[in-house]
Amino acid sequence: MKYVSRFKAKYEKEVVPAMKEQFQYKNPMEVPKLVKICLNQGVGQATQDKKLIDVAVEEMSKIAGQKAVFTKAKKSVSNFKLREGMPIGVRTTLRGDKMWEFMDRLVSVALPRVRDFRGINDKSFDGRGNYSLGVSEHIIFPEIDLEKVTKITGMDITFVTTAKTDNEAYSLLKLLGLPFKSKN
Repeated sequence: MKYVSRFKAKYEKEVVPAMKEQFQYKNPMEVPKLVKICLNQGVGQATQDKKLIDVAVEEMSKIAGQKAVFTKAKKSVSNFKLREGMPIGVRTTLRGDKMWEFMDRLVSVALPRVRDFRGINDKSFDGRGNYSLGVSEHIIFPEIDLEKVTKITGMDITFVTTAKTDNEAYSLLKLLGLPFKSKN
């Protein structure tokens, strides 16, 4: 028997029927899907210290469960001592089983570890059914060893869906278990 992630099974057994009922879809293929999760981290201090990029790539790779790559500056900015082609960030894109596993760890373990957590903001949709979430401390992920952390950095997490509207994407992510703030 093939292993299936808890969140993928939840999507197939609970989310699809609930979304079909809520939005009156006639075909199960119309139900929006989670396509990919993009992780991005800007490392601005990398212009002074080149080792920060290597540390960021290593930590992002541990968090994502796959190799992260560094991003390079597109333009030179003299005020920031930035040259074109210098590494200034780290990114990775999760799809398939790794995406579902990351979603599981994010919702079950990482977000509850955020200090004074009251839910995530429901206003960060882009109008096309995608949602972005900013995490201010990367140490909320259990893969990061606190003794080895030299600098606490933040990251952006983007959920890319096939939803056509923000309302559909909100329902999809809410049913998948993302803890949105309760609307007043």
